[in-house]
Amino acid sequence: MPDESSVSLNRRDFLGLVAAGGGAMLLGGPPHAAASPARQGTRPNIIYISADDLGYGDLSGYGRADFQTPVLDSLAAAGTRFTQAYSIAPICTPTRVGFMTGRYPARHAVGLREPLTLSDADRRLGLDPAQPTVSSLLRDAGYTNALFGKWHLGMRREFHPNRHGFHEFFGPLTGAVDYAAHHDVMGAPDLYRNDEPVRVEGYLTDVLADEAVKFIRARREPFFLSHQGTAPHAPWQRRGDAPVRTDPPVPGYNVGPGDRFPDMVRALDEAVGRILAAIAEQGMADRTLIIFTSDNGGMQHSNMGGLARGKGQVWEGGIRVPAFVRWPGVIPAGVTTTQVATTLDWSATILAAAGVAQLPTHPFDGMNLIPVLAGREPARERTIFWRMAQRVRQGAVRQGRWKYLRDEDGEYLFDLVLDPGERKDRKADEPARFQRLEAAYGAWEREMLPPVTLSGS
Repeated sequence: MPDESSVSLNRRDFLGLVAAGGGAMLLGGPPHAAASPARQGTRPNIIYISADDLGYGDLSGYGRADFQTPVLDSLAAAGTRFTQAYSIAPICTPTRVGFMTGRYPARHAVGLREPLTLSDADRRLGLDPAQPTVSSLLRDAGYTNALFGKWHLGMRREFHPNRHGFHEFFGPLTGAVDYAAHHDVMGAPDLYRNDEPVRVEGYLTDVLADEAVKFIRARREPFFLSHQGTAPHAPWQRRGDAPVRTDPPVPGYNVGPGDRFPDMVRALDEAVGRILAAIAEQGMADRTLIIFTSDNGGMQHSNMGGLARGKGQVWEGGIRVPAFVRWPGVIPAGVTTTQVATTLDWSATILAAAGVAQLPTHPFDGMNLIPVLAGREPARERTIFWRMAQRVRQGAVRQGRWKYLRDEDGEYLFDLVLDPGERKDRKADEPARFQRLEAAYGAWEREMLPPVTLSGS
């Protein structure tokens, strides 16, 4: 990491300002700043920050009580905060396919992997470079693009981020990486700069933040920065921990004591603080759109906020995630919205903010949220679909307040307004609604690629 004495606003100073109430200054102005009109004709810088396996209640601003996340809480307060935001899949690879393409993961062969593994079959797969993506469309419109963090959309060179519109890439290619040694679950090194493997020292969350700060200071505007942190995904390691043993490999890499989890989330919070400080230091805060979310729900050390189950399942705990958006002069601060949003909407919103049209040959499945967030339109009712088919057999559709869900044990209907924890099945009370949503799910599934089971992998 660079010597913090060379940074005009270091991590300690940033956290001190937040604690002292100076967060609004760093995050783009006081709560009333959103009343000012956005400068006409200015394309914003765009920063998309995704945590990895962050549960709905894992930030102190979303209910976590045993530790604090002051930077992320201040960022949420400086913009609009969602209580009903969703990942478009409850696991990594499909969600990342959804974000990159703006389309349901099940429209793409690689999106059927839940997730991509290190198997011989999965090593041959990746996101098709002929597929238009958020990053390739922004590149073609003149944006300078960088991805710092996890890729998990193909290990072969033809699938790498640089083939998808990113000018710079630094991070791991696979799904689970040791924070100290930067190796994958098999013990193989997994840290790349563009197409070339590299070795660096440092805690992975900090190393990724270093790269983001350097990129911001280069001032190649307008830019798109996709910061795909690996925290708090397993293995659970804090700064200074030894590498995880991989002799023999640990299946799933879900190892490490739970007391590491708070430190991992705090490190994520600090990393975002360094990114925000760099934006403020460069005078970019008022022309930068920032989106924060998670790729799916959490695992055993997470707080699901009373939601059912977790990562890997289409119950609410696996797909509902924290999310907030800050864009001074366009999106008001200090607002909490019940607008339902998904990963696919972030893709559409980013392109709309940049003034970039979607390709008619590859229309997005999400919606541009800016008119709702800016207060020009009321919240919209949505119909959204999910499917898991490999390690579990589950499907779901949410329409308005209602959610149809099927799993290995049966079919259910939940009223998510009255019952966000999905404890009371209402299909006997609402048979017509249940049948409509069941039919809607079936019609959607027929439009998707057929699922790939593990036996067919």
